[in-house]
Amino acid sequence: MLNSNKRNAPAIPQLVLDFLLDPKSYPHRPKRVRLVQTHSSLVFIASPFVFKVKMPVNFGFLDFSTLEKRRYFCEREVELNRRLCPKVYLGVEALSVHNGRIQWGEGGEVVEYVVKMRKLSGGHFLDELVAGGRVVEGDIDRIAGVLKEFYGLQKPTDEIESWGEIARLRISTDENFRQTSRFVGHTISRPAFEALFFYTERFYHRHKALFASRIEEHRILDCHGDLHLEHIHITARTLQIYDCIEFNDRFRYVDVANDAAFLAMDLDYEGRTDLARHFAARMASVLSDEGMPRLMDFYKSYRAYVRGKVESLHSISKTAPEPERLAAALRARRYFRLPLRYSVAGSDPLALVVMGGIGSGKSALAHAMGAELGWDVYSSDRVRKEMGGVPLFQRSSRQVRKRLYTTAMTNETYDRLLTLAVARVRGGDSVILDATFARRGHRQRLTKALEKGGIQWRFIETEASISAIRKRLTARGSATGEVSDARMEDLGVLASMYEPPVELSPGQCVKVRTTGPLDEAVTTALKKLAIARMDHEPPSL
Repeated sequence: MLNSNKRNAPAIPQLVLDFLLDPKSYPHRPKRVRLVQTHSSLVFIASPFVFKVKMPVNFGFLDFSTLEKRRYFCEREVELNRRLCPKVYLGVEALSVHNGRIQWGEGGEVVEYVVKMRKLSGGHFLDELVAGGRVVEGDIDRIAGVLKEFYGLQKPTDEIESWGEIARLRISTDENFRQTSRFVGHTISRPAFEALFFYTERFYHRHKALFASRIEEHRILDCHGDLHLEHIHITARTLQIYDCIEFNDRFRYVDVANDAAFLAMDLDYEGRTDLARHFAARMASVLSDEGMPRLMDFYKSYRAYVRGKVESLHSISKTAPEPERLAAALRARRYFRLPLRYSVAGSDPLALVVMGGIGSGKSALAHAMGAELGWDVYSSDRVRKEMGGVPLFQRSSRQVRKRLYTTAMTNETYDRLLTLAVARVRGGDSVILDATFARRGHRQRLTKALEKGGIQWRFIETEASISAIRKRLTARGSATGEVSDARMEDLGVLASMYEPPVELSPGQCVKVRTTGPLDEAVTTALKKLAIARMDHEPPSL
């Protein structure tokens, strides 16, 4: 949630705002009142209580535009959250105007409804604990145990289970893409937007039987719907899960895998992929759910996309101050990177090798992919020059090139790339290697070492028309900031040395043509990587 102030508060009656900001308005007389704003609510923290007012907004998926709707959803919020947090949600109170003054209760014209809650102690919210490095696997196991019990108490109806059908799942995913199209170029790129839409549709098509089995197994329940880290409060004796979705039933009528995916995704977002993997595995185990692992990355992708959408909406909020809007935009961009990663690599780190002949556009594509995915790129051209102690951004002399491009130096360069990749992936991060990999022996040495370390890998081979290659090599002659030493006069020799990666299967290596605009090549690469991951995995059932 984001701090706000009176001046930037939304269009609720000023009388209500002034009343709730005044400590004297409350019977328990708090020392101070602090206002926190979300994209749809105003939260007034008046210890030891919290009072929540829904803003008169309508986002399509959420409609608090009338007083009657706000009353209904306040009551629903209390009712639904008491399932997992019975002692925190105290009830709904009215604010009314009597003789020109606002007061608690319905003694006059009701102007607003407020959810009253007990304030949970600071320092024990899961986001705080994760940030402080104070979460262990035992805490995650406790959460999984509470959720197991909660899910076990839910009884699915035909209406609830119908929301597991692909046609109904598309209502939410299509809505996400429709509502985020306005943010293309702002918080999400065109290649990411198109690739994620493609991934979603292909996943539905490939896994029809799996989705059907979830309904048959009664895995679609009335769940929490918003298992955000900050919605879990954990102490040595208590565990509270609060703030479930009340404003739209279809966001709660979800697969248990979908519900659990939110928390796993949020842990990934905070850099705790180890806890995310543990939680996902634990949930599958305690629920005896063999299908959950096959759906987890898809639903984590969906959850991350929703968070990206929510933060994007906040980034253009007229009621939020500029620093908040800028921070929201940054968070949205980070969230939108996650579904891309899930679609091309899943939840485990990946060594992605972008290879290709001279002038084929491999370096441009590798760095563009790195920017989209948020992965570091290690380039053989840079590594070679750094190891040789020569300037990066000027072409080496003929004498220096003789030294830099010996067989021994080339082997040493590829060994260094391998060392960098293994170290980064073992640290939990994916990485992109940008190198020609013209020799089969270099490719085999790399893949053998990666497989020995249990590291997943995939190649992209770049291709371009001969005219595009010649144009690029010609442009290098006058370009600044160019690391590669290869020029037009090297084309014939280097092209003759290139050994196409015929030993790699379509699931191991995808081909991307780079003759056109770079954005098109990035989009194609993302789509083909998603295909390779989905279509070369074992079938769902």
